[in-house]
Amino acid sequence: MKPTIISTTILAVRKNGHVAIGGDGQVTMNAAVVKKDAKKIRKLYHDKVIVGFAGSSADAFALMERFDAKLEQYQGNVLRSAHELAKEWRTDKILRRLESLLVVVDKNYSFLISGGGDVIEPDDGIIGIGSGGSYAIAAARALIKHSSLTAKEVVEESLNIAADICIYTNKNIKVEEIK
Repeated sequence: MKPTIISTTILAVRKNGHVAIGGDGQVTMNAAVVKKDAKKIRKLYHDKVIVGFAGSSADAFALMERFDAKLEQYQGNVLRSAHELAKEWRTDKILRRLESLLVVVDKNYSFLISGGGDVIEPDDGIIGIGSGGSYAIAAARALIKHSSLTAKEVVEESLNIAADICIYTNKNIKVEEIK
């Protein structure tokens, strides 16, 4: 039986001209926690772009490397790089088998790049992926509507709320932001 690896909650929030993205540190294999301090957020292109990933970590690293190459090729143009990566992902036989999702943010854009080659920009500036993604999105929407928290604080609190609900999410949270 192939071990099922379930890992992560990633959340990106855009608020008042700031964007923050964070993730928990837990990696679970079948019914056991195998890592509690995984780093699932990375800065790219001279620290101007931040990505978070969910899914197979090997696949996610392969996609991040390809996205980073696209950023270099298109001089940090996140929109163009996201579309070119998605197009490549959709048409390349090897890439099509990669099981991962990427959340990509910079000063201007927030995108979810899916394994189907989709590039999705949320209407409200909130993206959540992974096992606790839906819980984190719900918490973030409520906090934005009913609090004066910053984008970074919304991400931190929402991920903590998701960790209270989702057994595949822990409270070892790392957050990065672009102001």
